Amino acid sequence: MRKIPRALLVTVSILILLSIGLLFQVENTRNTENHENETVAVKNRFNTPITRVQYVESEKNVLQINSIAMDETIKNHLRNDPSVFLIKHNEKTESHYIKKEVTVKFKVHPTTQDLERMASEINGKIIEDLNSTIAFHSNELSTSELIEYFNGQAIVEFAEPNYLYLQNQIGLPNDLLYREQYQWNLPVIQAEAGWDITTGDEHIIIAVIDTGVDLDHPDLSRRLTNGYNVLENNDFPDDDSGHGTHVSGIIASETNNQEGIAGITWYNKIMPIKAMGAEGYGTTFDIAKGIIWAVDHGANVINMSLGNYQPSSLLKEAIDYAYNKNVVLISAAGNENTMQPSYPAAYPEVLSVSAVDNTGRRASFSNYGDYIDVSAPGVQITSTYFNQQYAALSGTSMASPHVAGLAGLLLSANPNLTNREVIDIIKNSAYDLGIPGNDSDFGNGLIDVKNALEAAQNE
Repeated sequence: MRKIPRALLVTVSILILLSIGLLFQVENTRNTENHENETVAVKNRFNTPITRVQYVESEKNVLQINSIAMDETIKNHLRNDPSVFLIKHNEKTESHYIKKEVTVKFKVHPTTQDLERMASEINGKIIEDLNSTIAFHSNELSTSELIEYFNGQAIVEFAEPNYLYLQNQIGLPNDLLYREQYQWNLPVIQAEAGWDITTGDEHIIIAVIDTGVDLDHPDLSRRLTNGYNVLENNDFPDDDSGHGTHVSGIIASETNNQEGIAGITWYNKIMPIKAMGAEGYGTTFDIAKGIIWAVDHGANVINMSLGNYQPSSLLKEAIDYAYNKNVVLISAAGNENTMQPSYPAAYPEVLSVSAVDNTGRRASFSNYGDYIDVSAPGVQITSTYFNQQYAALSGTSMASPHVAGLAGLLLSANPNLTNREVIDIIKNSAYDLGIPGNDSDFGNGLIDVKNALEAAQNE
Protein backbone atom coordinates (compact mmCIF):
# COMPACT_ATOMS: atom_id res chain seq x y z
CA MET A 1 0.00 0.00 0.00
CA ARG A 2 1.33 3.51 -0.89
CA LYS A 3 2.24 5.36 2.31
CA ILE A 4 0.45 8.60 3.20
CA PRO A 5 2.67 11.73 2.84
CA ARG A 6 3.59 13.01 6.29
CA ALA A 7 3.00 16.64 5.29
CA LEU A 8 -0.56 15.85 4.21
CA LEU A 9 -1.32 14.15 7.51
CA VAL A 10 0.02 17.11 9.52
CA THR A 11 -2.06 19.54 7.45
CA VAL A 12 -5.22 17.48 7.89
CA SER A 13 -4.62 17.20 11.64
CA ILE A 14 -4.25 20.98 12.00
CA LEU A 15 -7.44 21.62 10.04
CA ILE A 16 -9.32 19.17 12.21
CA LEU A 17 -8.06 20.72 15.43
CA LEU A 18 -9.21 24.15 14.20
CA SER A 19 -12.70 22.78 13.58
CA ILE A 20 -12.95 20.75 16.76
CA GLY A 21 -16.10 22.60 17.78
CA LEU A 22 -17.97 21.03 14.89
CA LEU A 23 -17.55 17.44 16.08
CA PHE A 24 -20.26 15.10 14.89
CA GLN A 25 -22.30 13.37 17.60
CA VAL A 26 -24.71 10.47 17.14
CA GLU A 27 -27.82 11.16 19.22
CA ASN A 28 -30.92 9.18 20.13
CA THR A 29 -33.80 9.82 22.49
CA ARG A 30 -33.17 6.91 24.84
CA ASN A 31 -29.54 7.82 25.32
CA THR A 32 -30.46 11.45 26.01
CA GLU A 33 -32.71 10.26 28.83
CA ASN A 34 -29.85 8.22 30.30
CA HIS A 35 -27.24 10.94 29.83
CA GLU A 36 -28.11 12.60 33.15
CA ASN A 37 -27.13 9.40 34.93
CA GLU A 38 -23.60 9.35 33.54
CA THR A 39 -20.81 9.83 36.07
CA VAL A 40 -17.92 12.24 35.68
CA ALA A 41 -15.64 9.24 35.16
CA VAL A 42 -17.70 8.09 32.19
CA LYS A 43 -17.48 11.52 30.60
CA ASN A 44 -13.72 11.71 31.15
CA ARG A 45 -13.08 8.39 29.49
CA PHE A 46 -14.66 9.55 26.23
CA ASN A 47 -13.59 13.22 26.26
CA THR A 48 -10.37 12.55 24.42
CA PRO A 49 -8.98 14.33 21.32
CA ILE A 50 -8.40 10.97 19.71
CA THR A 51 -12.06 11.05 18.60
CA ARG A 52 -11.27 13.69 15.99
CA VAL A 53 -10.34 10.94 13.55
CA GLN A 54 -14.02 10.35 12.84
CA TYR A 55 -14.28 13.65 11.05
CA VAL A 56 -11.51 13.23 8.51
CA GLU A 57 -13.57 13.10 5.33
CA SER A 58 -10.88 14.20 2.91
CA GLU A 59 -8.36 11.49 3.69
CA LYS A 60 -8.07 9.44 0.50
CA ASN A 61 -6.46 6.41 2.11
CA VAL A 62 -9.41 5.70 4.41
CA LEU A 63 -12.73 5.13 2.64
CA GLN A 64 -15.66 6.88 4.31
CA ILE A 65 -18.52 4.40 3.88
CA ASN A 66 -22.12 4.76 5.03
CA SER A 67 -22.43 1.17 6.20
CA ILE A 68 -25.86 1.70 7.76
CA ALA A 69 -27.19 2.83 4.38
CA MET A 70 -25.54 -0.24 2.86
CA ASP A 71 -27.60 -2.41 5.21
CA GLU A 72 -30.78 -0.72 4.01
CA THR A 73 -29.74 -1.35 0.40
CA ILE A 74 -29.41 -5.06 1.17
CA LYS A 75 -32.86 -5.12 2.75
CA ASN A 76 -34.42 -3.28 -0.19
CA HIS A 77 -32.90 -5.86 -2.52
CA LEU A 78 -34.39 -8.70 -0.48
CA ARG A 79 -37.81 -7.00 -0.29
CA ASN A 80 -37.92 -6.86 -4.07
CA ASP A 81 -36.48 -10.31 -4.76
CA PRO A 82 -39.37 -12.58 -5.86
CA SER A 83 -37.55 -15.63 -4.49
CA VAL A 84 -37.39 -14.21 -0.95
CA PHE A 85 -40.26 -14.22 1.58
CA LEU A 86 -40.47 -11.27 3.99
CA ILE A 87 -41.49 -11.69 7.64
CA LYS A 88 -42.48 -8.33 9.13
CA HIS A 89 -42.06 -8.40 12.93
CA ASN A 90 -42.94 -4.73 13.47
CA GLU A 91 -42.33 -1.36 11.83
CA LYS A 92 -38.57 -1.58 12.34
CA THR A 93 -37.63 -5.24 12.09
CA GLU A 94 -38.00 -7.91 9.46
CA SER A 95 -36.63 -11.35 8.64
CA HIS A 96 -36.33 -13.26 5.39
CA TYR A 97 -36.22 -16.76 4.02
CA ILE A 98 -35.90 -18.32 0.58
CA LYS A 99 -39.22 -19.34 -0.97
CA LYS A 100 -39.75 -22.99 -1.93
CA GLU A 101 -36.79 -24.08 0.22
CA VAL A 102 -36.73 -25.89 3.54
CA THR A 103 -34.09 -27.18 5.94
CA VAL A 104 -34.84 -30.62 7.34
CA LYS A 105 -33.19 -32.33 10.31
CA PHE A 106 -33.58 -36.13 10.14
CA LYS A 107 -33.41 -38.43 13.16
CA VAL A 108 -31.11 -40.66 11.12
CA HIS A 109 -29.61 -39.94 7.73
CA PRO A 110 -32.07 -41.12 5.05
CA THR A 111 -31.11 -43.80 2.60
CA THR A 112 -30.43 -42.85 -0.99
CA GLN A 113 -33.74 -44.45 -1.94
CA ASP A 114 -35.65 -42.35 0.64
CA LEU A 115 -33.95 -39.16 -0.53
CA GLU A 116 -34.83 -39.86 -4.14
CA ARG A 117 -38.41 -40.62 -3.16
CA MET A 118 -38.81 -37.38 -1.17
CA ALA A 119 -37.18 -35.27 -3.88
CA SER A 120 -39.58 -36.77 -6.41
CA GLU A 121 -42.64 -36.26 -4.21
CA ILE A 122 -41.89 -32.56 -3.73
CA ASN A 123 -40.89 -32.17 -7.40
CA GLY A 124 -37.54 -30.81 -6.32
CA LYS A 125 -33.97 -31.58 -5.38
CA ILE A 126 -31.39 -31.61 -2.59
CA ILE A 127 -29.36 -28.39 -2.53
CA GLU A 128 -27.15 -28.92 0.54
CA ASP A 129 -26.26 -31.71 2.96
CA LEU A 130 -24.75 -31.39 6.43
CA ASN A 131 -24.59 -34.66 8.36
CA SER A 132 -28.25 -35.55 8.97
CA THR A 133 -29.53 -32.07 8.02
CA ILE A 134 -30.52 -31.52 4.40
CA ALA A 135 -31.81 -28.48 2.50
CA PHE A 136 -34.41 -29.12 -0.20
CA HIS A 137 -35.77 -26.97 -3.02
CA SER A 138 -39.14 -27.58 -4.68
CA ASN A 139 -40.21 -26.44 -8.11
CA GLU A 140 -43.85 -26.11 -7.09
CA LEU A 141 -44.46 -26.42 -3.33
CA SER A 142 -44.35 -23.36 -1.07
CA THR A 143 -42.17 -23.30 2.03
CA SER A 144 -45.15 -23.91 4.31
CA GLU A 145 -46.25 -26.85 2.15
CA LEU A 146 -42.75 -28.28 2.27
CA ILE A 147 -42.68 -27.99 6.06
CA GLU A 148 -46.03 -29.75 6.31
CA TYR A 149 -44.82 -32.52 3.98
CA PHE A 150 -41.57 -33.21 5.81
CA ASN A 151 -43.11 -33.02 9.27
CA GLY A 152 -45.32 -35.87 8.10
CA GLN A 153 -42.28 -38.10 7.56
CA ALA A 154 -41.55 -40.41 10.51
CA ILE A 155 -37.78 -39.94 10.29
CA VAL A 156 -37.90 -36.13 10.44
CA GLU A 157 -36.93 -34.33 13.67
CA PHE A 158 -37.84 -30.83 12.44
CA ALA A 159 -38.33 -28.82 9.26
CA GLU A 160 -37.99 -25.03 9.00
CA PRO A 161 -37.45 -22.30 6.38
CA ASN A 162 -33.95 -21.63 5.09
CA TYR A 163 -33.61 -18.22 6.74
CA LEU A 164 -31.31 -15.45 5.54
CA TYR A 165 -28.91 -13.77 7.97
CA LEU A 166 -27.61 -10.28 7.19
CA GLN A 167 -24.33 -8.64 8.09
CA ASN A 168 -24.69 -6.16 10.99
CA GLN A 169 -22.45 -3.47 9.64
CA ILE A 170 -22.83 -0.80 9.99
CA GLY A 171 5.20 0.82 23.50
CA LEU A 172 2.37 1.78 21.47
CA PRO A 173 2.03 0.26 18.02
CA ASN A 174 3.85 2.02 15.18
CA ASP A 175 1.05 1.36 12.65
CA LEU A 176 0.57 4.53 10.63
CA LEU A 177 -3.18 5.05 11.03
CA TYR A 178 -2.94 4.21 14.74
CA ARG A 179 -0.12 6.71 15.27
CA GLU A 180 -2.16 9.37 13.51
CA GLN A 181 -4.99 8.63 15.99
CA TYR A 182 -7.43 7.10 13.54
CA GLN A 183 -8.41 4.42 16.05
CA TRP A 184 -10.30 6.16 18.86
CA ASN A 185 -11.84 2.81 19.72
CA LEU A 186 -8.74 1.11 21.15
CA PRO A 187 -7.74 3.59 23.90
CA VAL A 188 -11.39 3.82 25.02
CA ILE A 189 -11.51 0.09 25.83
CA GLN A 190 -8.10 0.24 27.57
CA ALA A 191 -6.39 -1.88 24.92
CA GLU A 192 -3.04 -0.16 25.37
CA ALA A 193 -2.91 -0.95 29.09
CA GLY A 194 -4.07 -4.51 28.38
CA TRP A 195 -1.21 -5.07 25.92
CA ASP A 196 1.19 -4.78 28.87
CA ILE A 197 -0.28 -8.09 30.06
CA THR A 198 -0.50 -9.92 26.72
CA THR A 199 -0.62 -9.14 23.03
CA GLY A 200 -2.03 -12.54 22.12
CA ASP A 201 -0.90 -16.03 21.22
CA GLU A 202 -0.89 -17.44 17.68
CA HIS A 203 -2.18 -20.77 18.99
CA ILE A 204 -5.51 -19.19 19.94
CA ILE A 205 -7.69 -19.03 16.82
CA ILE A 206 -10.60 -16.65 16.22
CA ALA A 207 -13.00 -17.71 13.47
CA VAL A 208 -14.92 -15.02 11.60
CA ILE A 209 -18.19 -16.27 10.07
CA ASP A 210 -18.76 -13.62 7.43
CA THR A 211 -18.11 -12.72 3.78
CA GLY A 212 -14.54 -14.01 3.88
CA VAL A 213 -11.29 -12.05 4.11
CA ASP A 214 -9.11 -10.25 1.56
CA LEU A 215 -6.43 -12.94 1.52
CA ASP A 216 -3.87 -10.56 0.00
CA HIS A 217 -4.37 -7.61 2.33
CA PRO A 218 -0.96 -6.47 3.65
CA ASP A 219 -2.34 -6.04 7.17
CA LEU A 220 -4.02 -9.47 7.24
CA SER A 221 -2.25 -11.92 4.94
CA ARG A 222 0.14 -13.10 7.69
CA ARG A 223 -2.57 -13.10 10.35
CA LEU A 224 -4.64 -15.88 8.77
CA THR A 225 -4.91 -19.60 9.31
CA ASN A 226 -6.61 -22.06 6.95
CA GLY A 227 -10.22 -21.16 6.28
CA TYR A 228 -13.25 -22.41 4.39
CA ASN A 229 -15.55 -21.12 1.66
CA VAL A 230 -18.92 -22.65 2.52
CA LEU A 231 -20.55 -21.27 -0.61
CA GLU A 232 -18.09 -22.90 -3.01
CA ASN A 233 -17.07 -25.79 -0.74
CA ASN A 234 -13.37 -25.03 -1.08
CA ASP A 235 -10.46 -23.58 0.90
CA PHE A 236 -10.45 -20.14 -0.77
CA PRO A 237 -12.56 -17.82 1.48
CA ASP A 238 -11.66 -14.61 -0.37
CA ASP A 239 -13.83 -11.57 0.40
CA ASP A 240 -15.95 -10.04 -2.38
CA SER A 241 -17.89 -7.70 -0.08
CA GLY A 242 -15.46 -6.01 2.33
CA HIS A 243 -17.49 -6.70 5.46
CA GLY A 244 -15.56 -9.76 6.62
CA THR A 245 -12.21 -8.08 5.94
CA HIS A 246 -13.24 -5.08 8.04
CA VAL A 247 -14.40 -7.27 10.93
CA SER A 248 -11.20 -9.34 10.80
CA GLY A 249 -8.98 -6.27 10.82
CA ILE A 250 -10.57 -4.97 14.01
CA ILE A 251 -9.69 -8.26 15.68
CA ALA A 252 -6.22 -9.00 14.41
CA SER A 253 -4.81 -6.61 11.84
CA GLU A 254 -1.04 -7.01 11.87
CA THR A 255 0.20 -4.70 14.60
CA ASN A 256 3.54 -2.90 14.97
CA ASN A 257 4.38 -3.24 11.26
CA GLN A 258 4.56 0.52 10.52
CA GLU A 259 1.53 0.28 8.25
CA GLY A 260 -2.24 0.51 8.38
CA ILE A 261 -4.01 -0.12 11.67
CA ALA A 262 -3.48 -1.97 14.94
CA GLY A 263 -5.54 -5.02 15.82
CA ILE A 264 -6.89 -5.69 19.30
CA THR A 265 -4.78 -8.83 19.36
CA TRP A 266 -1.31 -8.74 17.82
CA TYR A 267 -0.78 -12.47 17.44
CA ASN A 268 -4.03 -14.48 17.60
CA LYS A 269 -4.84 -15.98 14.21
CA ILE A 270 -7.98 -15.34 12.17
CA MET A 271 -9.80 -18.30 10.63
CA PRO A 272 -11.80 -16.86 7.70
CA ILE A 273 -15.11 -18.62 7.05
CA LYS A 274 -17.01 -17.37 4.01
CA ALA A 275 -20.69 -18.10 4.63
CA MET A 276 -22.13 -14.91 3.10
CA GLY A 277 -21.80 -13.67 -0.48
CA ALA A 278 -21.02 -10.35 -2.09
CA GLU A 279 -24.62 -9.22 -1.46
CA GLY A 280 -24.00 -9.24 2.31
CA TYR A 281 -26.23 -12.09 3.47
CA GLY A 282 -26.20 -15.88 3.82
CA THR A 283 -28.57 -18.71 4.63
CA THR A 284 -29.10 -20.39 7.98
CA PHE A 285 -27.72 -23.56 6.47
CA ASP A 286 -24.44 -22.01 5.30
CA ILE A 287 -23.84 -20.13 8.54
CA ALA A 288 -24.51 -23.25 10.62
CA LYS A 289 -22.19 -25.23 8.36
CA GLY A 290 -19.51 -22.58 8.78
CA ILE A 291 -19.81 -22.69 12.57
CA ILE A 292 -19.44 -26.47 12.65
CA TRP A 293 -16.46 -26.38 10.25
CA ALA A 294 -14.74 -23.77 12.42
CA VAL A 295 -15.25 -25.82 15.58
CA ASP A 296 -14.02 -29.02 13.94
CA HIS A 297 -10.90 -27.24 12.68
CA GLY A 298 -9.72 -25.74 15.95
CA ALA A 299 -11.44 -22.39 16.46
CA ASN A 300 -11.38 -21.18 20.07
CA VAL A 301 -13.54 -18.10 19.49
CA ILE A 302 -16.21 -17.44 16.84
CA ASN A 303 -17.35 -13.97 15.81
CA MET A 304 -20.72 -13.58 14.09
CA SER A 305 -21.36 -10.02 12.89
CA LEU A 306 -24.70 -11.04 11.43
CA GLY A 307 -28.26 -11.62 12.48
CA ASN A 308 -31.94 -12.21 11.86
CA TYR A 309 -35.02 -11.73 14.05
CA GLN A 310 -36.26 -15.27 13.51
CA PRO A 311 -34.87 -18.09 15.71
CA SER A 312 -33.69 -21.19 13.87
CA SER A 313 -33.50 -24.72 15.24
CA LEU A 314 -30.63 -25.51 12.86
CA LEU A 315 -28.62 -22.46 13.92
CA LYS A 316 -29.30 -23.22 17.59
CA GLU A 317 -27.97 -26.76 17.09
CA ALA A 318 -24.77 -25.36 15.59
CA ILE A 319 -24.49 -22.87 18.47
CA ASP A 320 -24.98 -25.67 21.01
CA TYR A 321 -22.40 -27.82 19.22
CA ALA A 322 -19.82 -25.04 19.42
CA TYR A 323 -20.63 -24.13 23.00
CA ASN A 324 -20.39 -27.75 24.14
CA LYS A 325 -16.95 -27.90 22.50
CA ASN A 326 -15.84 -24.99 24.75
CA VAL A 327 -15.84 -22.35 22.00
CA VAL A 328 -16.53 -18.71 22.93
CA LEU A 329 -19.40 -17.38 20.79
CA ILE A 330 -19.91 -13.66 20.14
CA SER A 331 -22.52 -11.89 18.00
CA ALA A 332 -23.64 -8.41 16.99
CA ALA A 333 -26.98 -7.24 18.37
CA GLY A 334 -28.28 -5.63 15.17
CA ASN A 335 -28.77 -2.14 13.74
CA GLU A 336 -32.48 -1.27 13.80
CA ASN A 337 -32.58 0.66 17.11
CA THR A 338 -35.09 -1.87 18.42
CA MET A 339 -35.44 -4.16 21.42
CA GLN A 340 -36.65 -7.02 19.20
CA PRO A 341 -34.33 -9.97 20.02
CA SER A 342 -31.86 -10.74 17.24
CA TYR A 343 -30.38 -14.18 16.61
CA PRO A 344 -27.84 -15.64 17.21
CA ALA A 345 -27.11 -12.77 19.65
CA ALA A 346 -30.15 -13.55 21.83
CA TYR A 347 -29.18 -17.17 22.46
CA PRO A 348 -27.92 -17.56 26.06
CA GLU A 349 -24.75 -19.33 24.90
CA VAL A 350 -23.75 -16.27 22.83
CA LEU A 351 -22.22 -13.04 24.12
CA SER A 352 -24.40 -10.27 22.67
CA VAL A 353 -22.81 -6.91 21.82
CA SER A 354 -24.38 -3.47 21.36
CA ALA A 355 -22.53 -0.47 19.91
CA VAL A 356 -21.42 2.80 21.53
CA ASP A 357 -20.29 6.02 19.86
CA ASN A 358 -17.31 8.20 20.75
CA THR A 359 -19.31 10.04 23.44
CA GLY A 360 -20.04 6.87 25.40
CA ARG A 361 -23.69 6.69 24.41
CA ARG A 362 -25.46 3.83 22.71
CA ALA A 363 -25.12 4.35 18.97
CA SER A 364 -28.35 5.67 17.45
CA PHE A 365 -28.71 2.54 15.27
CA SER A 366 -27.78 -0.08 17.87
CA ASN A 367 -30.35 -2.59 19.06
CA TYR A 368 -30.93 -2.87 22.79
CA GLY A 369 -32.80 -5.10 25.23
CA ASP A 370 -32.43 -7.45 28.16
CA TYR A 371 -30.37 -9.87 26.05
CA ILE A 372 -27.47 -7.40 25.63
CA ASP A 373 -24.40 -8.57 27.55
CA VAL A 374 -21.79 -5.87 26.86
CA SER A 375 -21.09 -2.96 24.55
CA ALA A 376 -18.11 -1.93 22.41
CA PRO A 377 -17.18 0.86 19.97
CA GLY A 378 -19.19 0.71 16.75
CA VAL A 379 -19.24 4.17 15.13
CA GLN A 380 -16.78 5.15 12.39
CA ILE A 381 -14.37 2.32 13.14
CA THR A 382 -11.31 2.35 10.87
CA SER A 383 -10.16 -1.08 9.72
CA THR A 384 -8.99 -3.13 6.77
CA TYR A 385 -11.22 -3.42 3.71
CA PHE A 386 -11.20 -5.63 0.62
CA ASN A 387 -9.04 -4.81 -2.42
CA GLN A 388 -6.21 -4.02 0.04
CA GLN A 389 -7.91 -0.83 1.24
CA TYR A 390 -8.88 0.72 4.58
CA ALA A 391 -12.36 1.98 5.46
CA ALA A 392 -14.33 3.53 8.32
CA LEU A 393 -17.60 1.67 8.95
CA SER A 394 -20.31 1.80 11.61
CA GLY A 395 -22.54 -0.91 13.02
CA THR A 396 -22.83 -3.52 15.73
CA SER A 397 -20.87 -5.62 13.23
CA MET A 398 -17.92 -3.43 14.18
CA ALA A 399 -18.62 -3.68 17.93
CA SER A 400 -18.75 -7.48 18.06
CA PRO A 401 -15.15 -8.12 16.85
CA HIS A 402 -13.79 -5.89 19.63
CA VAL A 403 -15.22 -8.45 22.04
CA ALA A 404 -13.96 -11.39 19.97
CA GLY A 405 -10.46 -9.90 20.06
CA LEU A 406 -10.70 -9.53 23.82
CA ALA A 407 -11.79 -13.17 24.15
CA GLY A 408 -8.71 -14.18 22.17
CA LEU A 409 -6.47 -12.17 24.50
CA LEU A 410 -8.09 -13.74 27.58
CA LEU A 411 -7.43 -17.26 26.29
CA SER A 412 -3.89 -16.20 25.41
CA ALA A 413 -3.31 -15.01 28.98
CA ASN A 414 -4.99 -18.07 30.50
CA PRO A 415 -5.65 -20.95 28.07
CA ASN A 416 -7.25 -23.01 30.85
CA LEU A 417 -10.33 -20.79 30.96
CA THR A 418 -13.62 -22.35 29.89
CA ASN A 419 -15.88 -20.50 27.46
CA ARG A 420 -18.28 -19.68 30.29
CA GLU A 421 -15.42 -18.26 32.37
CA VAL A 422 -14.32 -16.08 29.44
CA ILE A 423 -17.87 -14.77 29.01
CA ASP A 424 -18.23 -14.07 32.74
CA ILE A 425 -14.88 -12.26 32.91
CA ILE A 426 -15.79 -10.02 29.96
CA LYS A 427 -19.15 -9.16 31.54
CA ASN A 428 -17.92 -8.71 35.12
CA SER A 429 -14.91 -6.57 34.15
CA ALA A 430 -16.88 -4.19 31.91
CA TYR A 431 -16.91 -0.45 32.54
CA ASP A 432 -20.39 0.60 33.65
CA LEU A 433 -22.18 3.05 31.34
CA GLY A 434 -25.60 4.69 31.46
CA ILE A 435 -27.91 3.69 34.31
CA PRO A 436 -25.83 2.17 37.15
CA GLY A 437 -25.68 -1.60 36.86
CA ASN A 438 -26.89 -3.85 34.08
CA ASP A 439 -29.18 -2.11 31.59
CA SER A 440 -30.76 -2.69 28.20
CA ASP A 441 -28.49 -0.25 26.32
CA PHE A 442 -25.05 -1.47 27.39
CA GLY A 443 -25.65 -4.73 29.25
CA ASN A 444 -22.89 -4.90 31.84
CA GLY A 445 -21.09 -1.98 30.21
CA LEU A 446 -18.23 -1.15 27.88
CA ILE A 447 -15.61 -3.89 27.58
CA ASP A 448 -12.35 -3.14 29.43
CA VAL A 449 -9.32 -5.02 28.11
CA LYS A 450 -7.05 -4.24 31.04
CA ASN A 451 -9.57 -5.18 33.74
CA ALA A 452 -10.52 -8.36 31.91
CA LEU A 453 -6.92 -9.53 31.47
CA GLU A 454 -6.11 -8.82 35.10
CA ALA A 455 -9.11 -10.92 36.11
CA ALA A 456 -8.00 -13.75 33.78
CA GLN A 457 -4.59 -13.83 35.44
CA ASN A 458 -6.22 -14.36 38.80
CA GLU A 459 -8.43 -17.27 37.75
